[in-house]
Amino acid sequence: MPLHLKAPLAIFDLETTGVNVSSDRIIEIAIIKMLPSGGEEKLDMRLNPEIPISGDSSMVHGIYDKDVKDQPTFADVAREIVKFLDKCDLGGFNMLKFDIPILLEEFERSGIDFNLQGRKLVDAQKIFFMMEKRTLSAAYEFYCDKSLEDAHSAYADTKATMEVIVAQMERYKGRTVIDSLGKEIGSIEQSIESMHKISSHKMVDLAGRMVLNDDGVEVFNFGKFKNKPVEEVLKKEAGIYDWIMKGDFPIDTKNKLTEIKLRGFGRR
Repeated sequence: MPLHLKAPLAIFDLETTGVNVSSDRIIEIAIIKMLPSGGEEKLDMRLNPEIPISGDSSMVHGIYDKDVKDQPTFADVAREIVKFLDKCDLGGFNMLKFDIPILLEEFERSGIDFNLQGRKLVDAQKIFFMMEKRTLSAAYEFYCDKSLEDAHSAYADTKATMEVIVAQMERYKGRTVIDSLGKEIGSIEQSIESMHKISSHKMVDLAGRMVLNDDGVEVFNFGKFKNKPVEEVLKKEAGIYDWIMKGDFPIDTKNKLTEIKLRGFGRR
């Protein structure tokens, strides 16, 4: 059953030099763009990260420094990727905490402002964990009754994620979603809007350093200020802003914190 898309849905997966969002780089990106007309467009490329690939990462995805040394850098193809993603909603597997933040970091290094505002975000992993509580290979077998061959190849993972998202909509259509605290957060419908609502539930920044509390107020989700309103902490503890802005935090976290800080100044 086809998705009812109002905008193209770009489902993507990355392979990287490591797992540090702030300092690691993309070495492979694959995107399948599902069009409202029912067609598909694809982009699949390897990239020279200009830094060494960690041994642990190479053991997972099978890509080594020698495999990408002659490939273009992210900066070389950044505008091509931006153009391909123009006016697209985004889908992926664990993309909220990893793929999108590291992609934003790469765009930032390339001097490109890639704006998420107005885009719907569908994270198949988050929905999967909420509905079934279980890796992409398991999700693919569970929802699609297939074995994922060539796992950790960006294109194979992207194609599997596409099929999982479609199958999730079909399987859970009309089902109510309950969060870990037993609270109803919405229902699955055949729309990207419903999947976005569930994927981004209580989300402030993609890394989850800040979340919304039950009153819809942004609160810190780590450290000694956990569960404290962000705006309130920034007013009482001025140093926390500089500490985060100078620290090893994702650019998205810093941008969201700055938005909250500027909004707070406007209320004075």
